[in-house]
Amino acid sequence: MFPLFIPIPIPLNLFRRRNYYVHHQTLTPTLLTHTLTPNNGVMLGTLPNDFLRMPQSRAQTQEEVDHATALHLQHQMMTQPQQAVGRLQMTVVSAVLNKNYGMTRMDPYVRVRVGHYVYETQTDTNGAKTPRWSKVFQIYQFPKGVNTVHIEIFDERTLTDDELIAWVNLPIPETIFQGETVDEWYTLSGKLGEGQEGTINVVLSYSTAPAPALPHPLGPVMMVPPPYAYSEYAHVPVYTLPPNQLPPTTATPSPTRPISEEDLKQVEEMFPSVEAEVVRSVLEASGGNKETAINSLLQMQDS
Repeated sequence: MFPLFIPIPIPLNLFRRRNYYVHHQTLTPTLLTHTLTPNNGVMLGTLPNDFLRMPQSRAQTQEEVDHATALHLQHQMMTQPQQAVGRLQMTVVSAVLNKNYGMTRMDPYVRVRVGHYVYETQTDTNGAKTPRWSKVFQIYQFPKGVNTVHIEIFDERTLTDDELIAWVNLPIPETIFQGETVDEWYTLSGKLGEGQEGTINVVLSYSTAPAPALPHPLGPVMMVPPPYAYSEYAHVPVYTLPPNQLPPTTATPSPTRPISEEDLKQVEEMFPSVEAEVVRSVLEASGGNKETAINSLLQMQDS
């Protein structure tokens, strides 16, 4: 009897040595070495920078750097202290006209032009030849090079266009830029001739708001591309310095001025419907500042 042999397939790669990698970290945190042990052979080397990382195009890398730079510049502009802002305050109080141009009555109002800015007062219904407005205009960021204010007085009509009855080119006094308040009457021109239409009372003042300071100083900011970006050129860090720091300013209260009878009389004439005691108390609460008292009385009347 013959023995029975059954062939069994045996894979040949079972007897081959397999190649494998052994990764270990050396004492240097950023340097990784790998060991290749085929057939008990040892090879040492440094992993490339793009090991196990997806390569990125130079266009995408530059776009991310530009985006980071734009964000930082925007933050720098937002935190940069603003310059001082000038404010021209003009109060059109009243006028005395020499002629009534209305058929039965005259309803005057004032239009003011300062540079490219145009302002209007309310209409004094049946104001006739003695209209009163007491309108305050706050003109911020006063335009440079403007040294006159053009004032026009119109008669408001219902069925026809409003009629221009008087005007004046008011020169801005230089003393207001030194902190003084100018309260003057200016002559009006019109159909009757130069300076023959009457007068108008205008109060001018100018103030400058202090520039705000940064709450916290900012140090140099370094921006570098993302660590996974791949480029054939080495990236150079970009340093940007914050804007100049300004010392914080402390607002000092304005000194209290004594209330003169002339100031009290002028304010009482501007507000004939307000009692004299109320006007005096408002002046005292404003520290003797006539301009502040006029604004307070105007707010009281509006409310």
